Amino acid sequence: MEEKIQSVKQKLQAATLEELPVFIQQYTSDERAGVKALVAKAQKTLDAYRREVVRTKAMMVYEEKYSDYAYICGIDEVGRGPLAGPVVAGAVILPKDCELLYLNDSKQLAEKKREELYDRIMAEAVAVGIGYNSPERIDEINILQATYEAMREAISKLSVAPTLLLNDAVTIPGLPEELEQVPIIKGDAKSISIAAASIVAKVTRDRLMVQYDEVFPEYGFAANKGYGSAVHIEALQTYGPCPIHRHSFIKNFF
Repeated sequence: MEEKIQSVKQKLQAATLEELPVFIQQYTSDERAGVKALVAKAQKTLDAYRREVVRTKAMMVYEEKYSDYAYICGIDEVGRGPLAGPVVAGAVILPKDCELLYLNDSKQLAEKKREELYDRIMAEAVAVGIGYNSPERIDEINILQATYEAMREAISKLSVAPTLLLNDAVTIPGLPEELEQVPIIKGDAKSISIAAASIVAKVTRDRLMVQYDEVFPEYGFAANKGYGSAVHIEALQTYGPCPIHRHSFIKNFF
């Protein structure tokens, strides 16, 4: 008796990535249009997974180049450009045998995927450190210096001392000379360690801005995260700045 298409569909839904080749082989000769569509779907999923494995492998080139270092730490920041809220830095040491897929520049990921990856990073990383700097401090010493302070704080909060830093584009001043730093332009798209740090910093800051939205609802912080959206600028001009605005960033709006 011929297997019902609904049964085949249920098998596909239950199949793991490792089981997809067997599923495809089992049903590839079935000529029914419904089964052909399911096989094509399985093949598409498998092809996408294989492409992601290749992409992730390419993002491990720096980790492999410096594999002699015991603890490679990725560093990145989020929040240099907004009109309001803190700048947040992430520092992440991933295990040598890290198999996390889909790590990428946090801005390239959907919110749901960022949240999923954040949870996995926090669970699987050797160590994670997070640093912050306030709008007041940003106004006092400028955003670049405030970012460096946040990065140094993130490093200091690691439970394991790093032996090499992979930084997104910058060389961080004020660190011990013996701690080697490797600045990588667009590093959050070229290194899984920096990408992980980018995700941790982004999710942490986004969650903070959602909390601030409850305190200062006029500015739409939950949606714009403090960046200069039209709604945010209009509210700023209507209500004036709130305590988390960066005064050095908003002078042109008055």
